[in-house]
Amino acid sequence: MPHQASREIRTASVAPTDWAAIGGVIATVSVFAIAQGLSYPLLSFVLQRQGVSPAMIGLSAAMTPIGFIVSAPMVPSLARRFGAGRTALTCAGLSALTLFLVGWTYNVYAWFPLRFMIGVVTNPLYVMSETWVIGLAPPARRGRIFGIYATVISMGFGAGPLCLMLVGTDGWPPFLVGIVAFIICGACLASVLHRLPRTDTSGEHVSVWQFIPLAVLLTFTVIVAAGFEQTVLALLPVYGAEYGIASFDMSALLTVMIAGNIAMQVPLGLLAERLSARPVRLGCIGLTVLGCMLLPLLIRTPAIWPCLFLWGSASYGIYTMSIVELGERFTGKTMMAGNAAFAMVWGIGGIAMPPLSGGVMALIGAPGLPLTLGLTCSVLGVATAVAMVRAVR
Repeated sequence: MPHQASREIRTASVAPTDWAAIGGVIATVSVFAIAQGLSYPLLSFVLQRQGVSPAMIGLSAAMTPIGFIVSAPMVPSLARRFGAGRTALTCAGLSALTLFLVGWTYNVYAWFPLRFMIGVVTNPLYVMSETWVIGLAPPARRGRIFGIYATVISMGFGAGPLCLMLVGTDGWPPFLVGIVAFIICGACLASVLHRLPRTDTSGEHVSVWQFIPLAVLLTFTVIVAAGFEQTVLALLPVYGAEYGIASFDMSALLTVMIAGNIAMQVPLGLLAERLSARPVRLGCIGLTVLGCMLLPLLIRTPAIWPCLFLWGSASYGIYTMSIVELGERFTGKTMMAGNAAFAMVWGIGGIAMPPLSGGVMALIGAPGLPLTLGLTCSVLGVATAVAMVRAVR
């Protein structure tokens, strides 16, 4: 009997994978990521040409993550009432409409509510896509599938700015690229909607606020991951300038860091399948802290290139492993509430961490960046290690 039970477990763990459905969801969110990755720099370029101050440009950009924060608690209720598929398709259409209005108005003050609405209507697409991928991924393959998911999304975000190099930043062409991308996103989703797992409507509704006490460490992890990513993108060029590094070279270094993210998420996912997500996440946190320590020592040396590649791999892996752990621990409505909570706290981390790091840099200079990031990740690492020890006991 024990041998029969183990065979049943192995059979369940290698259940057939609906790669067509998974591929459809990943294609949907990747096209969507292209539109998102295009819109952020596009609007900044337009505002800069209009003579808008950097502070106002920053406030305008903050509207989208604020929209994420505000809309996240509503996503589980919308999916329960209207259905996840219908909600996602509606949001894809509203995203295209909102970007059209952005291109039509071409005004910094009109863009504040419109960029807020972009965050509101795009957030459910992320939440639903992650929920579907978790539901479709067999436990034995969850790590690699989410590695692929994270890789493709990162490539989509990276492709957005490349589109601007082809069509420019003037007039309607760049906006039309984004609008068409949102429409294609909806078409990709509609083509696989019949294959996607249905949202569980039975039982008691689980809200974002009910989920957070169930996974305090996981939500804190997402805050740190989001804050780290946004802080590095915003302030690493400033850090490099303090050491006399040209902006072109810093852009190249950021590209190498993002390349580390793209290249290493699948290997990290495969490792998570062997060890589970939490120890892999702890390893990613440790390597991220090590990168913070090495940054001041290597910034002016050729060793900074492989260092940033590995730093990017590990730091972005923290979020990927958080999603994998969410799928390991929760199912159904609780899992969807968890995805919505992740979206909400991602916005919080992205808004809070860059000003904090920038303030420390203003006080003590360039070392404030690795110091702030390193201390924050160290706190997360200690909390994760303590949780693992308690779980063993």
